Amino acid sequence: MKVSKGRLLLILGIALVVIDQVIKVLVKTNMTLGESFNVIGDWFRIFFIENEGMAFGMKFGGAFGKFLLSFLRIGLFAAIVWWISRLLKRQGTPTGVVVGLTMIAAGAMGNIIDCYFYGLIFSESTQWEVAHLGGSYAPFMFGKVVDMFYFPIIDTTFPDWLPFIGGNPFRFFAPVFNFADSCVTCGALYLIAFQYRFFMTDDEAEGKDRK
Repeated sequence: MKVSKGRLLLILGIALVVIDQVIKVLVKTNMTLGESFNVIGDWFRIFFIENEGMAFGMKFGGAFGKFLLSFLRIGLFAAIVWWISRLLKRQGTPTGVVVGLTMIAAGAMGNIIDCYFYGLIFSESTQWEVAHLGGSYAPFMFGKVVDMFYFPIIDTTFPDWLPFIGGNPFRFFAPVFNFADSCVTCGALYLIAFQYRFFMTDDEAEGKDRK
């Protein structure tokens, strides 16, 4: 029996969300806040932190910003799902376009679950105590997003002879992120790099073909 493209995308989206949540639950229920361990050398680590909801540990405007961000994220998710459904009905839509958008939608949903529900179902993670299911540390929509992937590929200090920055530490890549962030980033980069022609207007596409 042939499976529709829409059903395959749904399976992909659910699989990505499940992977994201399994990783987060394992980290949150087995590690204390700030705990880390090396996976590959010193440049790939699992480093457990939590943030207020923006990607790569960024913050946004305190409690009001958290509330607004939660609404914006669910709005973005709904808009992308609606867009995907429209594209599936259109003839000639490249499979890569809807796959990239599905990755972005799945990543958004993964972090929505953290924000909306983690505060209700988990106890608080601290530097001394591991969280457990059955607690409650924040109201609905005010949970924290679990981050864990850390890639300090370059961790060094600028030479003293350099003006202004000499002696200062330098680290690349410093942000800590999660699987959901990766889905959003990879989906967006894929669309930009390989599917950009689909998003061009007809005039832009014709001009591109003439060159």
